[in-house]
Amino acid sequence: MRGFLITIDGPAGAGKSTTARALAVRLGYAYLDTGALYRAVAWVVRRAGIDYTDVEAMEELLSSMDFHVSLDEGVTRTFIANEEITGQLRSPEISRLASTVAALPYVRDRLLPIQARFSREGGIVAEGRDMGTRVFPEADVKFFLEADIETRTTRRHRETVHDGHPETQPDVRRAIEERDANDRSRATAPLKPAGDAVVIDSSSLTVEQVVERMLAWIPGE
Repeated sequence: MRGFLITIDGPAGAGKSTTARALAVRLGYAYLDTGALYRAVAWVVRRAGIDYTDVEAMEELLSSMDFHVSLDEGVTRTFIANEEITGQLRSPEISRLASTVAALPYVRDRLLPIQARFSREGGIVAEGRDMGTRVFPEADVKFFLEADIETRTTRRHRETVHDGHPETQPDVRRAIEERDANDRSRATAPLKPAGDAVVIDSSSLTVEQVVERMLAWIPGE
């Protein structure tokens, strides 16, 4: 039987990635981390030394990118040509540049069909910032995760340490606030819950508790 298409949106540090991976594993679904796609664009831009404000150069780069992803339970593997770059996408520099390029309309337009093609497959948990509003408006179940800024800062700081790129908590908080401003004010698909999304505040919840709340909204679970 074809599985459901489930979306999880929310701001940085709300717990989207950890929760989406856990939910995908629990359901036996594939996991689509759309943030990895924007990080991949940032990685290519940085390696090519292109000025992201140069629209012509950026559009040429995007049109020539040999880019694909492979979905497994709990992981989105990202490739440029035949080179897997999944493990190279978590540095602070790539994160900051990804936040910037993700606000560019032509970048979001270029990645839209790459993301949207997964809607034909089903059995997917897709997480990002516009999954339920723009990429998969037809999703079977939509969630929007949020959390207070202190919780989000603590979580993201822990991630930077785990990923081997530790930053100070003030720097992490500043980066989150800047990302929030970019996400909520961008012209294309600003960050907001879909009208039919289930909103969950994860501030005082464990990952397991969030997953259990989500399962209650998924038919048959």
